[in-house]
Amino acid sequence: MEKSTNELLEILKQKKSYEEFFKEEIGEFYFTSVAEYLELLLGEKNLTKSEVILKGNLDKNYAYQIFNGNKTHPSRNKILMLAFGLGLSLNETRKLLKVAGLTDLYIRSPRDSIIMFCINKGESLISTNEYLNDFGLEILE
Repeated sequence: MEKSTNELLEILKQKKSYEEFFKEEIGEFYFTSVAEYLELLLGEKNLTKSEVILKGNLDKNYAYQIFNGNKTHPSRNKILMLAFGLGLSLNETRKLLKVAGLTDLYIRSPRDSIIMFCINKGESLISTNEYLNDFGLEILE
């Protein structure tokens, strides 16, 4: 991450389509809000808010406040639950945490390493919470 503006410009010039550039360099873009980034991810993943809320086991009203930008500082757990609901990759999850102004996942943290493992394996939120519970760690709720 953190390529120079000139590096990004050179990469852009070499691409055949903007979509290709955007998908490959999404980690380099700045977003003004969590809601803005979530809208982009919804479109990219071709998911509805209700699907994400269901898969992420989120309270409907709370989640819609995040999606609509009314809840500007959601907790780290809620952002991670959204990441599971969206089926994000580890890099996408880390970007979402960054956009939300929250701490990154840290491999030396047992809880975070389980979450990272589960994201990499494509595990569901329920499965991830089972792993966390098995190790006596706080579940995502």
